[in-house]
Amino acid sequence: MTSQTRTERIHMRRTWLWGAIAVLMPVIAGCGAAGGAKEGAPEEFVRVINVEVATLAPEQFVEEIRLTSVAMANQDVMVAAEESGVIRAIYADRGSRVNEGDSIAKIDDRVLSAQVAQARAAAELAAQTWDRRRRLWEVDSIGSEIAYLEARFGAEQSAASLMGLEERLARTVIRAPFAGVLDERFVDVGAMVSPGTPVGRLVDLDPIKVFAGVPERYAGNVRVGDQAVLEFEALDVEPYTARIRYVGATVNAENRTFLIEVSLPNAGGLVKPQMVANMGVTRETVNEAIVVPQDALIRVEDGYVVYVAVDRDGNPVAEVRDVVLGPTRRNLVVIDEGVEVGERLIVVGHKEVEDGDRIRIVGGGA
Repeated sequence: MTSQTRTERIHMRRTWLWGAIAVLMPVIAGCGAAGGAKEGAPEEFVRVINVEVATLAPEQFVEEIRLTSVAMANQDVMVAAEESGVIRAIYADRGSRVNEGDSIAKIDDRVLSAQVAQARAAAELAAQTWDRRRRLWEVDSIGSEIAYLEARFGAEQSAASLMGLEERLARTVIRAPFAGVLDERFVDVGAMVSPGTPVGRLVDLDPIKVFAGVPERYAGNVRVGDQAVLEFEALDVEPYTARIRYVGATVNAENRTFLIEVSLPNAGGLVKPQMVANMGVTRETVNEAIVVPQDALIRVEDGYVVYVAVDRDGNPVAEVRDVVLGPTRRNLVVIDEGVEVGERLIVVGHKEVEDGDRIRIVGGGA
């Protein structure tokens, strides 16, 4: 290839390149102009937060004193032997339900039975002797007054001895002092017992008692007959409602509380002694109160605030309100000042909004 031919080709390539640039320049310029127009007038971004609201309505509010209480058996005793001897029979095992007077165990009574038979014979003889002496002295005036009195004393003494032995014989049967459940049994057949030896533990769980200590500052608010609501955390059941049956007359010097007692029906034995329950005792009833969930409150440096949904220029926005709180119960609280009946309280999403934020009300509270 000659140098002239090479030069001609380079010239042709440069001519083509400049032509292409000339064609593309208007397109590039147009794109730049369009981009400049867009940059000069940006679209405005508005943040909208989804929230749920609850319309405030007046309602009755019952303020409670919150206490920790403990369940106790209605009756709980150690059943003990009253006579000495060897256990010959067991009539009730652990877990058995017994009625008042039912037999629990039997002590060997052979020696006492023989003593009773002997005493009965002696008492019969003494009674006959007294009867003869009485008729001879009172009717026929035969005999001496001393013999008459001795016969009378002998008859009475023999009868008393027989009665005592019969009572001891009856006590060889160990009986339930009240209806309940034999929760524990401590002896077996063949065991030697003496008066006072524990034989079993008998408990009465229906009704069951529940005790709580009330701080002394509530002494003027708690009375016999007041309603109490109990929730046992260990039981998956509805709260129990009962009445206070006893209010202590003294204050415990160590913890500054006074005792109250509540009685609960417990036919199925579901509530067991030593179970712990949260107890709420009615302190005050407030009518026409504005009640809100405590979760709807936001703690700030000088108190609490809530957010309500209001309309501004046709758009719903969040508005912050300082509130004054009243009494509380569990997760509810009364608002004394700061909101009005009919306003829409933001209950979900209130921790994400600020005063004046646009909101979108979702759920069923709109």
